Amino acid sequence: MKEKHLTTNQAVPITDNQNSLTVGDHGPVLLQDVQFIEKMAHFDRERIPERVVHAKGAGAHGYFQVYKSMAPYTKAQFLQNPKKRTPVFVRFSTVTGGRGSADTVRDPRGFAVKFYTEEGNYDLVGNNLPVFFIRDAIKFPDMVHAFKGAPDSNMPSSSSAHNRFWDFISLTPESTHMITWVFSDRGTPKSYRMMEGFGVNTYVWVNDKGKAVYVKYHWKPKLGVHNLDRHEATKLAGADPDYLTRDLRDTIAREGEVEYGLNVQLMDIADELKQDFDPLDATKTWPEDKFPLMPVGKMVLNRNPKNFFTEVEQAAFCPASVVPGIEFSSDKLLQGRTFSYADTQRYRLGANYLQLPINHPLAPVNNHQRDGAMQIGEFSGQVNYEPSSFADGMLKEALSSVSRVNRIEGEVTRQKINLTNDFAQAGERYRSLSKIDQEHLVDNLIADLIHIDKPIQQRVIENLIKADAKLGKSVANGLKLK
Repeated sequence: MKEKHLTTNQAVPITDNQNSLTVGDHGPVLLQDVQFIEKMAHFDRERIPERVVHAKGAGAHGYFQVYKSMAPYTKAQFLQNPKKRTPVFVRFSTVTGGRGSADTVRDPRGFAVKFYTEEGNYDLVGNNLPVFFIRDAIKFPDMVHAFKGAPDSNMPSSSSAHNRFWDFISLTPESTHMITWVFSDRGTPKSYRMMEGFGVNTYVWVNDKGKAVYVKYHWKPKLGVHNLDRHEATKLAGADPDYLTRDLRDTIAREGEVEYGLNVQLMDIADELKQDFDPLDATKTWPEDKFPLMPVGKMVLNRNPKNFFTEVEQAAFCPASVVPGIEFSSDKLLQGRTFSYADTQRYRLGANYLQLPINHPLAPVNNHQRDGAMQIGEFSGQVNYEPSSFADGMLKEALSSVSRVNRIEGEVTRQKINLTNDFAQAGERYRSLSKIDQEHLVDNLIADLIHIDKPIQQRVIENLIKADAKLGKSVANGLKLK
């Protein structure tokens, strides 16, 4: 085997990588030391902009396999053949904290799956909780600003126990349901291997006859759901801030497999307006007694990334990445996400971020997009436009496939949805918990709110009482409020 030698990025051999080029052994460094300049210039640019949210993440490779064909509901090819394994990459993450924050802080967890299908990449980008703080994407920048560091002090960056967080929450009644989830022990999962995942938003499945149904996604961990209580999570944040990342990587490194079952809830579109809530509202869940979970397939994670930066840090997900047979609903939060995610990646990684190996589809990519920062595609010929009569420009449009008929008409307006019903499900969620889980929820809320100004505390209590009188009064008693 030929011995390897150090080289520059231009493949020029490096004979001394320990000493700069100087005038004598004490002289100044020369500008012509191109080896030093290349090395230092690359080092200066090694950190790409941090994600605004989901900054700290862990990832793993694996495969997805459907149990049986989903043809009655969707024509998506990767959901048809039980013998086929579709490659996947999954990125788990905390939402609010920065890249150096602890894994076990109270926070929603990202659960993003990239399916490398024969029809292109499909990104199912969700969280470990089934609902979200807001229902309209126009409020997302304000929500994140309120949760992240303050503009005057940059504090805090990864915790909720501050006035800005609760000020926003108390003035946003639709977030009450989410609070009953994230302040339960679900907000501090014990392992990425032991937490559920949800698409949160409502999507549309379309079969080959054009029939459409609404769909919600649920990932169920094979090991069941296990959480940390507040005290365990706080202790681990100091003792082992990378606890969840280490647990996932070590498990797979020992040749263990991490498995989840994919289930869906389906709703006929004609039934949308028959509910006492808006099914397209991301702050709501669909009752499982009316819309039962249907098993779809399994996902197995069995391979760790070889390089964290190129695979986990540069992994880019977007809810707009769908394949034929999967479409968007009018879910206001989803509509905003279809733009925001890809736009964020173009800022972080550049216009050609989809050419990076972790993001590149396994299916062929054919179009006339050229140039831009970090263009690494190999193109030839004179054509970068369409239509063109030149031989190297004759890319044909794909045959049109059957899609749903989605007629929309109405006044152009800015207004809330009709069925807000912001407190009912929050109360139902609290009453569905075991006695000890109810106690933990109350205790976690008190421990957080005790640091908050009294007027904000009072607004939070009023919202909690509207959800469930016992819940609100228990928290109020703990805070010594009337």
